[in-house]
Amino acid sequence: MNGTRRAFLGKALGVAAAATTVKATGSHAYASDADASNVAETAAETARRCRRIPPAGIGMHLYTMRAPLATDFKGTLARLAQIGYATVGVSGRHGNSAAAIRSMLDEMHLRAVLEHVGYDVVRGSGLPQALEDIRTLGARWVVVPSLPGAMHTPAGFREAAREFNKAGLAARNAGLGPLLFHNHGADHQVVDGENLYDILLRETDPELVGFELDVYWAAKGGGSDPQDLFVEHRRRFPALHVKDMAPSGGFADVGSGVLDFAAMFDTARSGGVKQWLVEHDAPADPFASAQNSYTYLANLRY
Repeated sequence: MNGTRRAFLGKALGVAAAATTVKATGSHAYASDADASNVAETAAETARRCRRIPPAGIGMHLYTMRAPLATDFKGTLARLAQIGYATVGVSGRHGNSAAAIRSMLDEMHLRAVLEHVGYDVVRGSGLPQALEDIRTLGARWVVVPSLPGAMHTPAGFREAAREFNKAGLAARNAGLGPLLFHNHGADHQVVDGENLYDILLRETDPELVGFELDVYWAAKGGGSDPQDLFVEHRRRFPALHVKDMAPSGGFADVGSGVLDFAAMFDTARSGGVKQWLVEHDAPADPFASAQNSYTYLANLRY
């Protein structure tokens, strides 16, 4: 149980005791100002804890399902839909065209929201086709999944910021959402006194470039807490990779590890979060992981 939850329970128990005392002393008794303040504070906390992820916002990033997708793409999508997922993030087509994937998604009543596209494609002549494929998929965002290791310097990230701004403008002109960047642990390093991720946050145009925040890598890379990022950089995080961390530091099904998702999501509205995409980089059983993670997110209150 985390400190926030313990504090909430302690407050709730204290208010219940105060309310009982007031009732027992009769109708002429009044709670103290402190008690009244506690009651109001607890009511606000209870209301806050009733928030939930919209069902249409719970998705699966398909990298998690790459093994079953490679042998039965359509059947894998069908099972995800049966679990309850509403959306997917595309990461690898396994020999299928964008149109073929869209047809399968439509049949299963799933919706693609984004696709991962390599940096070299985004900054090169392949961008127009990538944007057209996003439209074919019915998605909104093209996402750069990573940057080459040689670019992990302040100069490299400034170059990436310039390229992202240009690609984001092309995406907007194509009627799509902003270009997004997906982080890994190394993106949160401090190099020559500068936090690399902060360079992208500062030097990209908020109207053209956003972020698909992988909360696992943000935590493991030593980056800012998502709860803070969502407040400090409002509306820049339309999509998340919801990935949990095992006590060992490895990957875990969402809800079974050590990350405090309720605290993370407390300010998600400020961050502009629309999609909570489950991801597990190395699931022993992809479908069991998909089920466990969906059940947790569907029942989470924060």
